[in-house]
Amino acid sequence: MEGKLNKTAMLVIDMQNDFILPGTPLQVAGGQAIIPNVIKAVEVARQRGIFVIWVVREHDPLGRDVELIRMNLYGKGKEAPISLGSFGAKLIDGLEFQDGDYKLVKTRFSAFFGTNLHSLLQRVGISSLVVTGVQTPNCVRQTVIEALELDYPSITVISDATAAATPEVHDANLFDMRNVGIATPTLEEWCKSIA
Repeated sequence: MEGKLNKTAMLVIDMQNDFILPGTPLQVAGGQAIIPNVIKAVEVARQRGIFVIWVVREHDPLGRDVELIRMNLYGKGKEAPISLGSFGAKLIDGLEFQDGDYKLVKTRFSAFFGTNLHSLLQRVGISSLVVTGVQTPNCVRQTVIEALELDYPSITVISDATAAATPEVHDANLFDMRNVGIATPTLEEWCKSIA
């Protein structure tokens, strides 16, 4: 089992203040509920020697690197969400970078789009991905579908350590992922499977 875990990476996607805290313009309604499970998943990953990768958004405050659908939130005089160096771009309380972790900055939904994620994973021999974070229909789904297209043989989305705006949206996306071979265990099931 040890060898398999050394070939596994955990992607923690967008667990940042502007996506999780109430009242923020990009808040994912189900995000706060999963905080304890994401914290636990990261703890277990570290204990088992799984490579933890923090996938975060950090945008230019003027929005020069933002997708078109969010351009209205950026510009001079605006409090741009998830902008580089802002409080909103920081990880939520309870989650923190540690030595040995890796920080990957993305500017689109997929963690693979326009980043070095695939080459990084290849370089360190990763063939298995475990995903936590927000939000299920966008960043989580885009990332795991691209991983599927890149032929990663084992992709897992921890169902109760990921979230969407509503439980219905979350469940529908998990259903679609299962239909293409992505595992969607609960945190408890995942922990038992790697024990």
